[in-house]
Order: sequence, then structure tokens, then C-alpha cells
Amino acid sequence: MRPRPFALLAGILLTGALAAAPASAADGTGDKGFTITDPRITESSGLAASHLHPGIYWTHNDSDDGPYIYAVDSATGKTVATVTLSGIGRPRDVEAISIGPDNQIYVGDIGDNLDGSWPYVWIYRLPEPKVLRDQTVRARQYIVKYANGARNAESLIVHPKTGRVYIIDKKEDGGHLYEGPATLSSSGTNVFRPVATVDLWATDAAFSPDGKQLVVRGYFGGIYYDWNGGRIKREGRLDVPLQKQGESVSYSADGTRLMYGSEGSDSPVQAEDVPGGGPAGTSPSGGGSSSASGDGGTADGKVKVGAVAVGVAVLAFLGLRRLRRTPDRRH
Repeated sequence: MRPRPFALLAGILLTGALAAAPASAADGTGDKGFTITDPRITESSGLAASHLHPGIYWTHNDSDDGPYIYAVDSATGKTVATVTLSGIGRPRDVEAISIGPDNQIYVGDIGDNLDGSWPYVWIYRLPEPKVLRDQTVRARQYIVKYANGARNAESLIVHPKTGRVYIIDKKEDGGHLYEGPATLSSSGTNVFRPVATVDLWATDAAFSPDGKQLVVRGYFGGIYYDWNGGRIKREGRLDVPLQKQGESVSYSADGTRLMYGSEGSDSPVQAEDVPGGGPAGTSPSGGGSSSASGDGGTADGKVKVGAVAVGVAVLAFLGLRRLRRTPDRRH
């Protein structure tokens, strides 16, 4: 999804800031972070850690691509498989990807640049391939409508235990978590209903592997919630790295890291420790945020701080105010 003008301005400033920062200790492999090198992937808008293939992350382009998802090897940043979805219509604005129970991949064609111009959107579901190679896989297509009218969204998440699908709409002043039917129907319309507020202009979200924690990211920050059986409770803010256009987030397969992605050519995927410093759900989060730096290292902290200062003014005014100033609010 293309950001609004203020996000573009911030992105320009941040590009200069990030270019001035040196390579860090995180510029290694796997859950330390990586760069997507495939020249076809210029608008990576979603990210999901593979359930079957260690070190592999699934991603996709935003709009103007096709029915494709890409398996990227985090050790090299190279695409090791391109999967073409068959049995569906032409994708319109694909914004999210999530993997649920039984290794089922869900792709969210849920974007709406005009914020309410589409009377319905789509979700596609397909099994994660057991072998990583270029192939065509038949997918199921689900029609989605919202109980309170059409809207823009970029976040689709599937609970890893129940398989229930959720969507978070994208609103500058905060949106809502929408709950889908217990079982999606491919023969009728699936109505998603708002069940909780989300205090963020959300560009992506992810469940922890154990389903106990929900993280939501935006362009300039993030929030993590205790899932609490769907009655989400806000726990704290995430230490989201500064990126040109932050569009995606995924837990690592082992639940110890949060992987943050950005749009653009040669886009970086940067790693942060999960809140609490260990596998999500195994230790109390305590309401604080991760202490890791945005690129996973602190040796060059002084240089990084100087680079980030280039964009801090615009971030402070235009970005951070997008997070509602209610850190103790509970839902």
C-alpha cells in the first residue's frame, strides 16, 4: 500500500539517515536479518516464517504483480521458489500473508487505496509446498466483507491454534481488530466483525507461534498485546527499526525474534528480540519494549544515533503522534 504524503516525506529523510549508518552485527544470516535481493520483489508487503522449511520466509508484492508468492532464504536473501496461485481471480491489492494450522498459507488481498471503494475483498488459502521449487498450487478463494462497511486494511493474521482469521483495518487514528467466521466459506460471503480497538495506524501484524501474543506494526512504531483469548490487552510498545516504508512483520519460527520488512528494491528485513527477550509467551513481557537496536547491534550506536537524528524531527511530529498517547489503556 502506498503511504500518504507525510509518510513519503519521512521515508525520504529516513533513507538518508539509514544510508549514513554503517553495516551492523545484524548483517548476517537467518534471524539476524537479511536483504531480499530478488529484483522482482520491489513492494514486499507481507512476511511469514515457513513452518516446513527452516530459515525460509514467504513474501509477496503489493499491487501490479500477479498471483505469486515467493520463498526467500534468509541465509542468502535469494528467492528459492516462486509459487503461482491457480483457481483464483486476478489479485488486486495483496497486503498480507500468514500461516495457520496444518501449514496452510493465507494471502490477504485486502488493500483498498481509496479506503472504502471495494464492496468486498479476498483471502486466498493454499497448502505450504513440501518441496521448494517453482510450481503452481491451487488455492481456495474467500470473499470478505466487513460488518460496518468497506475499508482499507493491510494486516491479516491467522491464529496458530484455532485457525481463525483476523484483519486489522488501517486508520491513521487507530483501527479495529476484525474477527472472521470460525470457518471460512468458499461458497458464500464471509463477514468480519470488529471485536477490539487497535491503537495504531497498522501496516501489518503477527501472532506469536504459541498464539499468546499479538504484535501490530505501523510506519513509525508498534504495539504488542496479550491475546487473552481474543480480548486483547495492550502490554507495551515495540522497538520497531527505522525503515524507508515499513510494511511487514513476522515472528521467527522459534518465536524469539520479530522480523520487520520494508518495501523497495533490495529491501532489508531487520530483526529485533521479542518483548521479554525470550520465546514469546514463555516469559513475562513486563510492559516494556525490546532493548535491541533497530539493526540488531549496538557497537556503532553513536554513528547510528547521528544518522537517525536527520529524521527524528519529522518522525516526532508526523509519526509518533499517530500512536495514541494512552500507554496504560487496556481493552
